[in-house]
Amino acid sequence: MPTYDLRNVETGEVKEMLVSISKMQEMTAGGEWEQVHLGVPNLVTHTGNIVNKTSGDWKDYLKKVKKEAGGNSGLSAAQKRKYGLQDNSINT
Repeated sequence: MPTYDLRNVETGEVKEMLVSISKMQEMTAGGEWEQVHLGVPNLVTHTGNIVNKTSGDWKDYLKKVKKEAGGNSGLSAAQKRKYGLQDNSINT
């Protein structure tokens, strides 16, 4: 069940309540309680390159895959430009 911050309309007291959505809607519809939003939720964000945050073993494995795969696609830089392909080589 989710938690909601509800304020008592008469007293102004704010309580964090663990109730179902239907129960919260029932309480607010009755007029005794109103839902309040206290602050902004914390969000997890991502910055940087994932490959830079990985271990050296993973980077070594990617180098091995690249070496054994024979390069990007076997196409030269000119051919990639001609066909509008991106260079997806793993650069470390």
